[in-house]
Amino acid sequence: MKAQQLPTQSNGLSEKDKSTIAISSFTAQGKLQELKGSLNSGLDAGLTINEIKEILVQTYAYCGFPRSIRGLQTFMEVLDERKVKGIKDVVGKEASTIENNKSKYERGKEILGELTQTKQPDKLSGYSAFATAIDTFLKEHLFADIFERDVLTYAQRELVTISVISAIGDAEPMLQSHLGISLKVGWKPEQLTEFVSVVSSTINKEKSSAVKTVLNEVLKNNPNPK
Repeated sequence: MKAQQLPTQSNGLSEKDKSTIAISSFTAQGKLQELKGSLNSGLDAGLTINEIKEILVQTYAYCGFPRSIRGLQTFMEVLDERKVKGIKDVVGKEASTIENNKSKYERGKEILGELTQTKQPDKLSGYSAFATAIDTFLKEHLFADIFERDVLTYAQRELVTISVISAIGDAEPMLQSHLGISLKVGWKPEQLTEFVSVVSSTINKEKSSAVKTVLNEVLKNNPNPK
């Protein structure tokens, strides 16, 4: 697994984690002025330019190209402003070349299995069977093209995912699924509780209440996560 699980030395979220949440949420909502502040905070907290690029690129898979591209354009503005001020930000590592001869579909299927810790069935069901194209897009593009890139860990990518889903709202089943995955890739219950507090400062009360309710249900069903 190229994107390793999150180190669990601390029970709390780091400043980089908090910035990741805010950047993802504000991007998803198109709140560009607030996004500017969170981008500056993220860089100051130690996120590299390439890590933030990766965050902003990934958001498109959950909230669309328009929001993601506006986020990237805003990031370009922030970097230009910081250069004028003489601030030199760390570029960070580029994504490694994928050296795997398996098809993207098979690679994506394996990654989804790693994330969920569940063997993926060979026979499609539910929405995947109803619209097989979406199953192909999810496995080949979301999980192979995006999640397989090693600039961010699986844990960091799940943090982006739950932040965006919380911000767009009305997607509780997907949020429940990804909060469960977050526990599997290394986030602790205390950290996810703190996540709710951080993301709540970026969204309205109705969405915040929904996120709290979903997390409580996930933790109830996973009393002793590994």
